[in-house]
Amino acid sequence: MQELLDFISRNPMMSGLWVVLLVALIITYVRSAMSPIKSLQPQEATVWVNRGDGIFVDIRNQDEFKKAHIHGSKHLSMDKIKQKSLTSIEKFKDAPIVLVCATGMTAKAAASQLTAEGFKQVAVLQGGMNTWRNEKLPVSQK
Repeated sequence: MQELLDFISRNPMMSGLWVVLLVALIITYVRSAMSPIKSLQPQEATVWVNRGDGIFVDIRNQDEFKKAHIHGSKHLSMDKIKQKSLTSIEKFKDAPIVLVCATGMTAKAAASQLTAEGFKQVAVLQGGMNTWRNEKLPVSQK
């Protein structure tokens, strides 16, 4: 214990930085645990959608969607989500919805928007289409 106190007194800047990082890590963990938006691995997402008659919603641009997308997914651009033009997925308001983007980052903002619009079960595909392809899961190009 004395060694720790000696280190802190000799290195106040580094000790302060460690405290800040620890607090940031705890806050991030608590926020993600309390968030209504889940982050799912591809296998978890597939099971979640299939069990609850849900849907994958691809929010990438139209060209990326045409190149390859999850079979059965619907395309809904981020612009339409921002404009609250959600008629194509309105019937899934109580069903599981997994949002898909390229890397999983853009989908988090879309998930927040859908949750605010009253969608009950919204999740994000962790890692997006990149992870889906890396797992060698099937894609459609129709």
